[in-house]
Amino acid sequence: MSNKQPKFHSLSRRIMAQFCLFSLFMAVIYGLMSFTLLYTLEDRFIEREVQQEADYLRQGYLQTAQWPAPQSANMTLHFDRHSFPTDMRQQSIDEPNRREFYGQQGRHYHLYHFNDYDNVYLLSEVSDSLLVRPVREGVIQFLAWGGALLTLIACLIAWLLGRKTAKPLKQLANLVDGVAPEQLPQKFAHQYPRNEIGILARTLEQTMSQINLAMEREKCFTRDVSHELRTPVAIIKNAVELHQQSPNTDNSEAIIKRIGEAANQMEQTVTTLLVLARHEHSLADKQAVKLLPLIEQAIIDHQYLLTDKHIEIEVDDHCDVSIISQPGMIKVLLDNLLSNAFQYTERGQVSVSFNANTLTIADTGPGIANDISAKVTEPAVKGSQSTGYGFGLSIVKRLCEHQNWQLSVQSQQGTAVSVCFLPSRN
Repeated sequence: MSNKQPKFHSLSRRIMAQFCLFSLFMAVIYGLMSFTLLYTLEDRFIEREVQQEADYLRQGYLQTAQWPAPQSANMTLHFDRHSFPTDMRQQSIDEPNRREFYGQQGRHYHLYHFNDYDNVYLLSEVSDSLLVRPVREGVIQFLAWGGALLTLIACLIAWLLGRKTAKPLKQLANLVDGVAPEQLPQKFAHQYPRNEIGILARTLEQTMSQINLAMEREKCFTRDVSHELRTPVAIIKNAVELHQQSPNTDNSEAIIKRIGEAANQMEQTVTTLLVLARHEHSLADKQAVKLLPLIEQAIIDHQYLLTDKHIEIEVDDHCDVSIISQPGMIKVLLDNLLSNAFQYTERGQVSVSFNANTLTIADTGPGIANDISAKVTEPAVKGSQSTGYGFGLSIVKRLCEHQNWQLSVQSQQGTAVSVCFLPSRN
């Protein structure tokens, strides 16, 4: 199979070529019309002279019953076609309705037939009266040179017009041609005129913006999956190792149950992250989710982070509420907030409270820098990374933006992360 690329055709050259061809065509048409007009005017003048002479002859015949001699020396009166000059006689006989004849040696005849009198003809030899035919070659040359000059001027105008018209298109093509996916241009449509090219530029800008967002969501999804699946995978591995060490114990049912719960958590986590990776903020499939059981399960799943640490965990009774959310969202939120609190707190307390539709998880860890905590609550910006405060809060931030929850972080002596939900139900 041939890999030969199609030949590139310049838009400006096409505009110029088509404009020039159109101008040349119009010049030819105008020349033919001008030439036809000259011949028509010449014939009209000759026919008017012949008609005037015919009217004089008819009037003389009516007065004297005799046909008078023609006034013009180049006109003769005939009463039979056989009396016509030999160089046009036969043509007249063969074509009785013909009115104009070409003779020998440049002679030219106009024939007038008196319709009210049979076999009476007025023949005019008008060779000396012709104006256009003697200068025909000069007229043709003039029209040809004029058409060529007009076509040249039209080509120049078309070249300037084509360059001006194609310039923004060429700039737009150079902007998007061969650009790397990670370097897609942004905010360039305002540089182009408010016409069809501007519409194309705005459409390309919107499309590239959507591509950028899709690529960013794909990167976040890949990163988040690797982060979120560590805990359930670790649970499954620990359960399998425990079963391998003591295969005949009575804990097999509990181990299998724990593996099943971890697998369900993995499935739920992947589903949640896929929702986050989509563009739409869907309200479908939302339901009331009990908060307290999810808090307890998250504490159990991440208790391995508390090994050899002197930490007291306190869960407020007000956490026994229901939150309207898509399945899995609250679980991912709690897993990330509690895992961060457990991981970065060496001693002291981790408290979970709920008040005025707001969940707060506070710890007595070292806290985070002010500039990093400010980043967490700022709207997401394309290309922003979670470096400095962990993937956990990065996922929490995007999850809250997706669900229209309000996230706030306070860090002085320890860290307190608050998430304000939609109105809850007890």
